[in-house]
Amino acid sequence: MTDPLYAVLPGDIDDPAAPSGGNTYDRRVLTGLAANRTVHEIAVAGPWPYPEAEQTRELDDALRGLPDGATVLMDGLVACAVPGIVEAHAARLRQVVLVHLPLGDEVGAAPELPARERRTVRAAAAVVATSEGAARRIEALHDLRPGTVHVAPPGVDPAPLAQGSPEGHRLLSVAAVTPRKAQDVLVEALVSLDDLPWQCVCVGALDRDPAFTARVRSRSERVRFAGTRTGAALDATYAAADLLVLPSRAETYGMVVTEALARGIPVLGTEVEGVPEAVGRAPDGTVPGGLVPPGDVESLATALRRWLTDAELRATWRTAARARREKLRGWDETTRRLSEVLDL
Repeated sequence: MTDPLYAVLPGDIDDPAAPSGGNTYDRRVLTGLAANRTVHEIAVAGPWPYPEAEQTRELDDALRGLPDGATVLMDGLVACAVPGIVEAHAARLRQVVLVHLPLGDEVGAAPELPARERRTVRAAAAVVATSEGAARRIEALHDLRPGTVHVAPPGVDPAPLAQGSPEGHRLLSVAAVTPRKAQDVLVEALVSLDDLPWQCVCVGALDRDPAFTARVRSRSERVRFAGTRTGAALDATYAAADLLVLPSRAETYGMVVTEALARGIPVLGTEVEGVPEAVGRAPDGTVPGGLVPPGDVESLATALRRWLTDAELRATWRTAARARREKLRGWDETTRRLSEVLDL
């Protein structure tokens, strides 16, 4: 019988009003791991990665109560914010830190967060990232030995094939509206395409950075900001889309990329860390979409104009997306990879 696993998680992991790739990843892998071992969850409420003293004490007390030698899987949003706690328990517990996103990559992050993260990953027994690109970057950021950060990419569920419109004019962006997700870049690119027919729906939380959201929304009446959607409502939104656009300034993987590809929807993303891995290639080597530099309005606008005006390009991207769809990994593969790290 496999030894029990303890999992340290943000308190909002199951909050439907606060969906995130990190929370989805945590829940899916813990569900998978629970099929073969006992999993004890330690969900700590708080404004992570900026905890108050009460939350820090709560986490420390919880870890003190664990048996010697216990394996603890720690969400990086929590662990990397409290290096002192990770260091204090490093000799007694096997702490595996799952870094969904380097804390310093969030636009506007407090300047001390990278140093805290550095201490945490150096004290951890193992570190896991969600893509090869993210793993190598974490190693470089924190002077870890090359190849020591493990990789467990997110999986994706099978989904019905989206039919797509001949004109390809239905654009979709799925992400909380924040500076890192760069909806400002997307809107500015679309403003320059006002001579073309297009529709764009931005799905994602509107309350993470209200000032940024208000500024972006004011730039174009043609872009619709729909707020958070989950379940059947999100499925229907994907089904009605022709192209997913992910203009992020930083992204360790981009789970919405494979969610779109699972429906045969091409992706226009940015060349940051794990996005090229998530986009991948069809078996014949064709990219199921395009990649542009982050923060580059002109490059994004040029790529969107090509998509909207070039029927041959749309056909090529769609064919590649449908072929890539057949090769996507499920969550069972993610769980298997993570389990291997936990069992080292």
